[in-house]
Amino acid sequence: MRDIAVFSGSAHPELAQEVCAHLGVPLSPTRVSRFANDCLEVQLRANCRERDVFLVQPLVKPVQEHLVELLMMCDAARGASAGRITIVMPHYSYARSDKKEEPRISLGGRLVADLMVAAGASRVLAMTLHSPQVHGFFSVPVDHLHALRELAAHFRQYDLSRTTVVSPDLGNAKEAAAFARLIGAQVAAGAKQRFADDRVSISSVIGEVTGRDVIVLDDEIAKGSTVIELLGRLRESGPRSIRVACTHGLFAAGALKRLTEQPDVLEIVCTNTVPVPVEDIEEHKAKLRVLSIAPALAEAVRRIHNGESVSALFDAPRNE
Repeated sequence: MRDIAVFSGSAHPELAQEVCAHLGVPLSPTRVSRFANDCLEVQLRANCRERDVFLVQPLVKPVQEHLVELLMMCDAARGASAGRITIVMPHYSYARSDKKEEPRISLGGRLVADLMVAAGASRVLAMTLHSPQVHGFFSVPVDHLHALRELAAHFRQYDLSRTTVVSPDLGNAKEAAAFARLIGAQVAAGAKQRFADDRVSISSVIGEVTGRDVIVLDDEIAKGSTVIELLGRLRESGPRSIRVACTHGLFAAGALKRLTEQPDVLEIVCTNTVPVPVEDIEEHKAKLRVLSIAPALAEAVRRIHNGESVSALFDAPRNE
């Protein structure tokens, strides 16, 4: 793969290193510096001319800092005559800004997508976008991966004969149903109403959870308010056991601590689309499991580079 160049921003270099290890290519160096007036400067420190360039950068806290860094990486690659520029964005935080629920609100998901294309992105590789319509915000091709197979491989170590996958809301029910099919489980969903970013109400759970082993599945866990509210409703029905799973374990504002302190939550499973601090992993290692999506990203990068189908990744089970 001599014609490929992979660069990482400062958001999650460990994931980029792991992806490169699976690809068998070196991670090309990037220099990020700051002027006296606080402006960023980004330099890609490897040849890009006519090469297939992949820029790895999830949009995680500080989101705006990492976004500008990514835009500058795109611009630097375009100015260096890259043959094609693919943004590998395991987590697109602005995907939550996907609709107007009140007047005069910016559609941040679409705006930031336009900025990436304007900066030079030819293609985007994303994972578990917050909603399907976000895919259409981009005017360049988007390869949309999910982590359901990685999560399913983990949960198959348990007895799943009495398992129900529970989506916190109807918006995530389709993904929960797909996951339930992978592990041969039933599916249920919460009736959720959101009042603010950290204030939700779940009035009931639609589906069978009494006496069953429950896996709560969401696309991301930020403050954890939705999961905590859902746990309250689930306890009213008396499940046999509860586990929590998500793709993006953001765990902001002490969410991980609050979840691990729930005595009936046996396990919290996420992937490494976003960096989970080592100290958090060590502190909560009794319940927290972090799965790697680097092999899936690396295979998608390889297929994009070779002009092969990425959707075929999901057509048949991978060897586990």
